[in-house]
Amino acid sequence: MATGSPADDSAKLQILKDALYDEIRQHGSETRLFTQSDLLDLNIIPHNDVNLLLRVVQGLTDEKLLVGTTNHHAGLAWRWRSREEAKKYTSLPNDETVMVYSIIDEAGADGIWNRTIKNRLNMHEAVVKSCIKFLESKGYIASMKNVEHPNKKMYIKATLKPSERATGGPWFTEGELDTAFISELEGIVFEYIKTKSAYRGSQPHPGGSAPSSSSGATKVPKRGAVLGGETTSRGTKRAATEISTDDGTPAPAGAATSRGSGSSGHTKTRAVFLPMPAGYKHYPTVAEIAKFIHDTGITNNTTLSEADIQQLVDVLTYDGLIEPPLGNGLTEAPCGRCPVFDLCEEGAPVSPSNCVYFLQWLELEEAPKEVAVPPP
Repeated sequence: MATGSPADDSAKLQILKDALYDEIRQHGSETRLFTQSDLLDLNIIPHNDVNLLLRVVQGLTDEKLLVGTTNHHAGLAWRWRSREEAKKYTSLPNDETVMVYSIIDEAGADGIWNRTIKNRLNMHEAVVKSCIKFLESKGYIASMKNVEHPNKKMYIKATLKPSERATGGPWFTEGELDTAFISELEGIVFEYIKTKSAYRGSQPHPGGSAPSSSSGATKVPKRGAVLGGETTSRGTKRAATEISTDDGTPAPAGAATSRGSGSSGHTKTRAVFLPMPAGYKHYPTVAEIAKFIHDTGITNNTTLSEADIQQLVDVLTYDGLIEPPLGNGLTEAPCGRCPVFDLCEEGAPVSPSNCVYFLQWLELEEAPKEVAVPPP
């Protein structure tokens, strides 16, 4: 029986190598490991000939297109490497340079310390330096800074971008902590949270004159809800400055009116942020803050993830500038955020025994309906 010539065998082997390599690339990323069974299941090797498979795999390994490794579950396995990267390996002058480049390649985006290369390969320091110098001259590797080890000489593949662990993420610039950038973002996040978790109101300014009254009696506010207004939602308790007086005339926010003798006095007021009513559930989330930062474009080309924004929120929390809306039992109860807390006591128009919001929180009463303010 006539046998094929060596040239024919080499051509057939090359066809099988190309077919197997292309099929491997279509069935997984560069990190996937293929065992012998996996390679046979690709149905490239005729009759599942194991000896022929080993010849094909060995040829691909010699060409640096396959990388052999050990799988703890299945034993020996292989992963593929791009043709461009394989050409770099085959162009290296000696085995020492191949080993140095290989260990830098395996380090990935975290990079590797030059002393670690020397210790792992058990090479003389001069040999390692020579290999690194050659690889740098070819543009295959590059030096990098690692914020965790700023004084160590680190190397990474030139085609890779250093990981956030190595660079410190968006908070570092050229290996240095960017305190100005962090402080600016903290201020922006704080202002956004403040405007979304409180509303603008007014309070008497310290030292302001008190309003006069013809009867000398102190007007006490009535309980109810306010219609309209940007900062008042349906069925929410009114702020102290928005509650009507007992004669049915609504009191304007930030001012008091005196009647009787014809003279009028005005209380000096100042604009302040007041807490939202009890039961308010629309406080800003980390996702909303991240979207706001992204939409404004204030970080230029730096992309901040929700995890990055959470770090800023944590710093503001530790500094005592913000707090979670449901941090404890007091803030969960309506009393913890009641705008007329100082006016609430037994026997007064607002008291725990007749507080509809407290009953609503205990699910003993339905939400209060809007109460229209009677005309003057």
